[in-house]
Amino acid sequence: MVFWIMSGGFCRGSAVLCRLSSVFRSVSAGPVRFGSGCQERVCRPLLSGTVDRFGGVTVRDFPPDISEDEFAEMLSVSLRQWRSDQRVAVWLHVPLALSRVCSAAARHGFFFHHARGDRAVLSLWVGPGESRLPAFATHQVGVAGAVVDEAKGKVLVVQDRNKTVNAWKFPGGLSDLGEDIGETAVREVFEETGIRSEFRSLLSIRQQHNHPGAFGMSDMYLICRLSPLSYDIDFCTQECLRCEWLDLTELAETSETTPITSRVAKLLLYGLGKGFHNIDLAMETLPAVYSGLFYQLYHRRLPETHTLHNKDPN
Repeated sequence: MVFWIMSGGFCRGSAVLCRLSSVFRSVSAGPVRFGSGCQERVCRPLLSGTVDRFGGVTVRDFPPDISEDEFAEMLSVSLRQWRSDQRVAVWLHVPLALSRVCSAAARHGFFFHHARGDRAVLSLWVGPGESRLPAFATHQVGVAGAVVDEAKGKVLVVQDRNKTVNAWKFPGGLSDLGEDIGETAVREVFEETGIRSEFRSLLSIRQQHNHPGAFGMSDMYLICRLSPLSYDIDFCTQECLRCEWLDLTELAETSETTPITSRVAKLLLYGLGKGFHNIDLAMETLPAVYSGLFYQLYHRRLPETHTLHNKDPN
Protein backbone atom coordinates (compact mmCIF):
# COMPACT_ATOMS: atom_id res chain seq x y z
CA MET A 1 0.00 0.00 0.00
CA VAL A 2 1.43 3.38 -1.00
CA PHE A 3 0.18 6.58 0.60
CA TRP A 4 -0.04 9.99 -1.06
CA ILE A 5 -0.05 13.52 0.29
CA MET A 6 -1.25 16.64 -1.48
CA SER A 7 1.24 19.38 -2.22
CA GLY A 8 -0.06 22.84 -1.38
CA GLY A 9 -3.09 21.57 0.58
CA PHE A 10 -6.05 19.35 -0.20
CA CYS A 11 -8.45 20.22 -3.04
CA ARG A 12 -11.71 21.87 -2.01
CA GLY A 13 -14.94 20.38 -3.28
CA SER A 14 -14.70 16.67 -4.07
CA ALA A 15 -11.99 14.49 -2.50
CA VAL A 16 -9.25 13.10 -4.69
CA LEU A 17 -8.05 9.58 -3.85
CA CYS A 18 -4.63 8.77 -5.23
CA ARG A 19 -3.86 5.08 -5.57
CA LEU A 20 -0.62 3.43 -6.59
CA SER A 21 0.76 -0.09 -6.42
CA SER A 22 3.74 -0.81 -4.12
CA VAL A 23 6.15 -0.89 -7.03
CA PHE A 24 4.51 1.97 -8.98
CA ARG A 25 3.88 -0.17 -12.05
CA SER A 26 0.73 1.61 -13.21
CA VAL A 27 1.95 5.22 -13.20
CA SER A 28 5.12 7.23 -13.45
CA ALA A 29 7.16 7.78 -10.29
CA GLY A 30 7.21 11.53 -10.92
CA PRO A 31 4.63 14.13 -9.86
CA VAL A 32 1.07 13.38 -11.06
CA ARG A 33 -1.43 16.21 -11.72
CA PHE A 34 -5.14 15.87 -11.01
CA GLY A 35 -8.08 18.24 -11.60
CA SER A 36 -11.52 17.93 -9.98
CA GLY A 37 -13.28 21.19 -10.55
CA CYS A 38 -10.79 23.05 -8.40
CA GLN A 39 -7.35 24.46 -8.94
CA GLU A 40 -5.02 21.77 -10.23
CA ARG A 41 -2.80 20.27 -7.50
CA VAL A 42 0.25 18.06 -7.60
CA CYS A 43 0.11 14.62 -5.94
CA ARG A 44 3.53 13.28 -4.89
CA PRO A 45 3.93 9.59 -3.97
CA LEU A 46 5.66 8.38 -0.83
CA LEU A 47 8.08 5.50 -0.75
CA SER A 48 6.38 2.32 0.39
CA GLY A 49 7.75 1.00 3.68
CA THR A 50 6.94 -1.25 6.59
CA VAL A 51 7.15 -0.11 10.21
CA ASP A 52 9.13 -2.30 12.60
CA ARG A 53 8.53 -2.78 16.33
CA PHE A 54 11.16 -0.16 17.17
CA GLY A 55 9.39 2.58 15.21
CA GLY A 56 11.64 2.50 12.16
CA VAL A 57 10.62 2.30 8.50
CA THR A 58 12.12 -0.25 6.10
CA VAL A 59 11.88 0.39 2.35
CA ARG A 60 12.49 -2.56 0.03
CA ASP A 61 10.47 -1.71 -3.07
CA PHE A 62 11.55 0.97 -5.54
CA PRO A 63 10.18 1.99 -8.95
CA PRO A 64 12.49 0.04 -11.30
CA ASP A 65 13.12 2.89 -13.77
CA ILE A 66 13.27 5.80 -11.34
CA SER A 67 15.95 8.43 -11.93
CA GLU A 68 18.23 9.83 -9.26
CA ASP A 69 16.43 13.21 -9.30
CA GLU A 70 12.99 11.60 -9.10
CA PHE A 71 14.09 9.46 -6.19
CA ALA A 72 15.59 12.46 -4.39
CA GLU A 73 12.25 14.30 -4.62
CA MET A 74 10.27 11.25 -3.51
CA LEU A 75 12.65 10.61 -0.59
CA SER A 76 12.39 14.24 0.53
CA VAL A 77 8.58 14.05 0.67
CA SER A 78 8.71 10.67 2.42
CA LEU A 79 11.13 11.87 5.07
CA ARG A 80 8.89 14.81 5.92
CA GLN A 81 5.97 12.46 6.37
CA TRP A 82 7.94 9.93 8.44
CA ARG A 83 9.24 12.65 10.73
CA SER A 84 5.69 13.92 11.11
CA ASP A 85 4.66 10.36 12.03
CA GLN A 86 7.47 10.35 14.64
CA ARG A 87 9.36 7.47 13.06
CA VAL A 88 12.84 7.06 14.51
CA ALA A 89 14.83 5.51 11.65
CA VAL A 90 14.73 4.73 7.96
CA TRP A 91 16.32 1.71 6.28
CA LEU A 92 16.72 1.62 2.50
CA HIS A 93 17.41 -1.82 0.99
CA VAL A 94 18.76 -0.72 -2.38
CA PRO A 95 19.28 -3.36 -5.11
CA LEU A 96 22.53 -3.21 -7.05
CA ALA A 97 20.68 -2.31 -10.27
CA LEU A 98 19.42 0.88 -8.59
CA SER A 99 22.68 1.92 -6.95
CA ARG A 100 22.27 5.33 -8.62
CA VAL A 101 19.77 6.29 -5.89
CA CYS A 102 22.45 5.92 -3.18
CA SER A 103 23.90 9.29 -4.12
CA ALA A 104 20.53 10.98 -3.61
CA ALA A 105 20.13 9.20 -0.26
CA ALA A 106 23.57 10.37 0.83
CA ARG A 107 22.54 13.98 0.19
CA HIS A 108 19.73 13.44 2.71
CA GLY A 109 22.16 12.17 5.34
CA PHE A 110 22.03 8.41 4.77
CA PHE A 111 25.08 6.22 5.36
CA PHE A 112 25.91 2.69 4.26
CA HIS A 113 25.06 0.26 7.03
CA HIS A 114 25.99 -3.00 5.31
CA ALA A 115 25.80 -4.85 2.01
CA ARG A 116 25.08 -8.45 1.16
CA GLY A 117 24.90 -10.06 -2.26
CA ASP A 118 23.11 -7.73 -4.69
CA ARG A 119 21.68 -5.35 -2.08
CA ALA A 120 23.10 -2.46 -0.04
CA VAL A 121 21.37 -1.24 3.11
CA LEU A 122 21.50 2.48 3.94
CA SER A 123 20.29 3.91 7.23
CA LEU A 124 19.31 7.26 8.68
CA TRP A 125 18.39 8.13 12.27
CA VAL A 126 15.45 10.56 12.28
CA GLY A 127 14.47 10.23 15.93
CA PRO A 128 15.40 12.57 18.79
CA GLY A 129 18.95 12.79 20.12
CA GLU A 130 21.96 10.84 18.92
CA SER A 131 21.56 7.79 16.73
CA ARG A 132 20.72 4.58 18.54
CA LEU A 133 20.93 2.37 15.47
CA PRO A 134 22.87 -0.86 16.00
CA ALA A 135 26.10 -1.41 14.08
CA PHE A 136 26.25 -4.20 11.54
CA ALA A 137 27.33 -7.71 12.58
CA THR A 138 30.92 -7.68 13.84
CA HIS A 139 31.64 -11.41 14.07
CA GLN A 140 31.82 -14.46 11.86
CA VAL A 141 31.16 -17.88 13.41
CA GLY A 142 33.40 -20.85 12.74
CA VAL A 143 32.46 -24.30 14.05
CA ALA A 144 34.55 -27.45 14.36
CA GLY A 145 33.50 -30.97 15.29
CA ALA A 146 35.56 -33.21 17.59
CA VAL A 147 34.25 -36.67 16.64
CA VAL A 148 35.20 -39.01 19.49
CA ASP A 149 35.36 -42.78 19.15
CA GLU A 150 34.89 -43.52 22.85
CA ALA A 151 35.54 -47.26 22.52
CA LYS A 152 39.03 -46.73 21.08
CA GLY A 153 39.91 -43.37 22.67
CA LYS A 154 40.45 -41.79 19.25
CA VAL A 155 39.31 -38.56 17.65
CA LEU A 156 38.94 -37.52 14.01
CA VAL A 157 41.47 -34.89 12.85
CA VAL A 158 42.57 -33.33 9.57
CA GLN A 159 45.40 -31.27 8.14
CA ASP A 160 44.27 -28.43 5.88
CA ARG A 161 45.79 -28.44 2.41
CA ASN A 162 46.36 -24.70 2.07
CA LYS A 163 47.90 -23.88 5.44
CA THR A 164 51.46 -22.65 5.94
CA VAL A 165 51.87 -25.15 8.78
CA ASN A 166 49.98 -28.41 8.34
CA ALA A 167 48.99 -29.01 11.95
CA TRP A 168 46.38 -31.48 13.15
CA LYS A 169 43.02 -29.85 13.85
CA PHE A 170 39.37 -30.74 14.08
CA PRO A 171 37.40 -30.53 10.80
CA GLY A 172 35.15 -27.50 10.55
CA GLY A 173 34.23 -24.30 8.76
CA LEU A 174 32.00 -21.23 8.78
CA SER A 175 28.39 -21.51 9.89
CA ASP A 176 25.79 -20.65 7.26
CA LEU A 177 23.18 -17.98 7.92
CA GLY A 178 20.35 -19.51 9.95
CA GLU A 179 22.28 -22.71 10.67
CA ASP A 180 22.52 -24.04 14.22
CA ILE A 181 25.95 -24.73 15.71
CA GLY A 182 25.49 -28.49 15.88
CA GLU A 183 24.25 -28.63 12.31
CA THR A 184 27.34 -26.75 11.12
CA ALA A 185 29.67 -29.15 12.93
CA VAL A 186 27.96 -32.26 11.53
CA ARG A 187 27.84 -30.81 8.00
CA GLU A 188 31.46 -29.65 7.93
CA VAL A 189 32.75 -32.95 9.32
CA PHE A 190 30.93 -34.88 6.60
CA GLU A 191 32.00 -32.52 3.80
CA GLU A 192 35.66 -32.69 4.81
CA THR A 193 36.03 -36.30 5.96
CA GLY A 194 33.06 -38.34 4.73
CA ILE A 195 32.28 -39.31 8.34
CA ARG A 196 28.67 -39.11 9.49
CA SER A 197 28.12 -38.00 13.06
CA GLU A 198 25.63 -36.56 15.53
CA PHE A 199 25.86 -33.56 17.86
CA ARG A 200 26.43 -34.22 21.56
CA SER A 201 27.55 -30.96 23.19
CA LEU A 202 29.43 -27.69 22.95
CA LEU A 203 32.97 -27.93 24.35
CA SER A 204 34.62 -24.54 23.94
CA ILE A 205 34.31 -21.01 22.55
CA ARG A 206 37.21 -18.89 21.34
CA GLN A 207 36.91 -15.20 20.54
CA GLN A 208 39.58 -13.50 18.43
CA HIS A 209 39.62 -9.91 17.19
CA ASN A 210 41.08 -8.53 13.95
CA HIS A 211 40.98 -12.03 12.51
CA PRO A 212 42.83 -12.05 9.15
CA GLY A 213 40.24 -14.38 7.60
CA ALA A 214 37.28 -12.28 8.76
CA PHE A 215 38.02 -9.08 6.79
CA GLY A 216 39.47 -7.52 9.91
CA MET A 217 36.39 -8.25 12.01
CA SER A 218 36.11 -10.50 15.06
CA ASP A 219 35.84 -14.28 14.93
CA MET A 220 33.98 -16.75 17.13
CA TYR A 221 35.31 -20.32 16.92
CA LEU A 222 33.25 -23.04 18.60
CA ILE A 223 34.23 -26.70 19.03
CA CYS A 224 31.49 -29.31 19.45
CA ARG A 225 31.67 -32.88 20.64
CA LEU A 226 30.20 -35.31 18.13
CA SER A 227 29.61 -39.07 18.17
CA PRO A 228 30.46 -41.02 15.01
CA LEU A 229 27.77 -42.80 13.02
CA SER A 230 30.32 -44.13 10.51
CA TYR A 231 34.07 -44.79 10.64
CA ASP A 232 35.40 -45.16 7.07
CA ILE A 233 37.24 -42.00 6.05
CA ASP A 234 36.72 -40.56 2.58
CA PHE A 235 38.20 -37.09 2.94
CA CYS A 236 37.97 -34.16 0.54
CA THR A 237 41.34 -33.87 -1.21
CA GLN A 238 40.62 -30.26 -2.25
CA GLU A 239 40.44 -29.11 1.37
CA CYS A 240 42.46 -31.68 3.32
CA LEU A 241 46.00 -32.97 3.02
CA ARG A 242 45.52 -35.76 5.56
CA CYS A 243 42.72 -37.19 7.70
CA GLU A 244 43.05 -39.78 10.47
CA TRP A 245 41.55 -41.26 13.62
CA LEU A 246 44.24 -40.16 16.08
CA ASP A 247 44.71 -41.34 19.66
CA LEU A 248 43.56 -38.59 22.02
CA THR A 249 46.68 -38.97 24.18
CA GLU A 250 48.89 -38.49 21.14
CA LEU A 251 46.93 -35.44 20.01
CA ALA A 252 47.19 -33.89 23.49
CA GLU A 253 50.98 -34.32 23.54
CA THR A 254 52.11 -33.78 19.93
CA SER A 255 53.71 -30.53 18.79
CA GLU A 256 52.10 -30.96 15.36
CA THR A 257 48.84 -29.33 16.36
CA THR A 258 47.38 -25.98 17.36
CA PRO A 259 47.20 -24.76 20.98
CA ILE A 260 43.40 -24.87 21.02
CA THR A 261 43.28 -28.39 19.55
CA SER A 262 45.77 -29.62 22.14
CA ARG A 263 43.76 -28.04 24.96
CA VAL A 264 40.47 -29.55 23.76
CA ALA A 265 42.15 -32.95 23.37
CA LYS A 266 43.09 -32.79 27.06
CA LEU A 267 39.53 -31.76 27.87
CA LEU A 268 38.21 -34.79 25.98
CA LEU A 269 40.64 -37.09 27.78
CA TYR A 270 39.27 -35.80 31.06
CA GLY A 271 35.73 -36.43 29.82
CA LEU A 272 36.59 -39.98 28.82
CA GLY A 273 37.99 -40.66 32.27
CA LYS A 274 35.62 -38.70 34.49
CA GLY A 275 32.48 -38.56 32.39
CA PHE A 276 31.52 -36.14 29.64
CA HIS A 277 28.92 -34.54 31.89
CA ASN A 278 31.89 -32.85 33.58
CA ILE A 279 32.94 -31.02 30.41
CA ASP A 280 29.84 -30.74 28.25
CA LEU A 281 27.81 -27.61 27.63
CA ALA A 282 24.53 -29.26 26.75
CA MET A 283 21.95 -27.68 24.45
CA GLU A 284 18.35 -26.92 25.32
CA THR A 285 15.75 -25.38 22.99
CA LEU A 286 13.67 -22.61 24.57
CA PRO A 287 10.92 -20.31 23.23
CA ALA A 288 11.79 -16.71 22.36
CA VAL A 289 8.94 -14.87 24.09
CA TYR A 290 9.03 -11.71 21.96
CA SER A 291 8.94 -13.38 18.56
CA GLY A 292 7.18 -16.72 18.86
CA LEU A 293 10.35 -18.40 17.61
CA PHE A 294 12.84 -20.62 19.41
CA TYR A 295 16.51 -20.38 20.35
CA GLN A 296 19.17 -22.75 21.61
CA LEU A 297 20.74 -22.28 25.04
CA TYR A 298 24.06 -24.00 25.92
CA HIS A 299 24.95 -24.63 29.56
CA ARG A 300 26.14 -27.24 32.04
CA ARG A 301 23.36 -29.62 32.89
CA LEU A 302 21.43 -28.89 36.05
CA PRO A 303 21.11 -31.58 38.73
CA GLU A 304 18.01 -33.74 38.69
CA THR A 305 14.92 -31.92 39.95
CA HIS A 306 14.80 -33.75 43.27
CA THR A 307 18.30 -32.55 44.16
CA LEU A 308 17.37 -28.90 43.71
CA HIS A 309 15.07 -28.86 46.74
CA ASN A 310 15.43 -29.81 50.34
CA LYS A 311 14.24 -33.31 51.04
CA ASP A 312 10.94 -33.65 52.85
CA PRO A 313 11.83 -34.44 56.48
CA ASN A 314 8.70 -36.59 56.71
